[in-house]
Amino acid sequence: MKDLAEHHRADDFRAGFVREPSALKQFPALVLNADFRPLSYYPLSLWPWQEAVKAVFADRVTILAEYDAEVRSQRLALRIPSVVVLKDYVKPQKSVAFTRFNLFLRDEFRCQYCGAPSDLTFDHVVPRSRGGVTSWENVVAACAPCNLRKANKSLRQAGMNLRHAPRAPDAEHMNAMGRRFPPGHLHDSWLDFLYWDAELEA
Repeated sequence: MKDLAEHHRADDFRAGFVREPSALKQFPALVLNADFRPLSYYPLSLWPWQEAVKAVFADRVTILAEYDAEVRSQRLALRIPSVVVLKDYVKPQKSVAFTRFNLFLRDEFRCQYCGAPSDLTFDHVVPRSRGGVTSWENVVAACAPCNLRKANKSLRQAGMNLRHAPRAPDAEHMNAMGRRFPPGHLHDSWLDFLYWDAELEA
């Protein structure tokens, strides 16, 4: 029960970072690159249905799956796309922005000292007062109690250890991490495209 409660707290915590535009709450379209892989896993590459319909008429995408719902104009009716694939390949970004959310995602939304999944903030492994810089390699997610305990001390002085050595992630690693934290809503038509390289169950 404790693990389940921690899981729910972590979900609530992550939800605070994901602000879905109101247009995505109804009939969002999963957007795949021309290689049939999502443009990104976290946040999941979604378009509001209006953008997906515009892209269809601009001949930028091919529809792979549709919702039952339709949009109508005076001249035609179109079923709302639920999965679209780009006709032109978009080269994925190799660098990952050093942001609050991305750092929490890299650290799996857990304190890097005790593993707690809630009440998270940040800690400079080498304190700034001792010359530590704000970078991927020196900043980790930390719960408030651990942050308070470590304070302005080195790891050795505080008698603390890191769960993982901090490093700058690449886009491939972040996508892999994102797949471990799927959004709350996954339409059935998306599933074959989100986990296309997962091992098949016997």
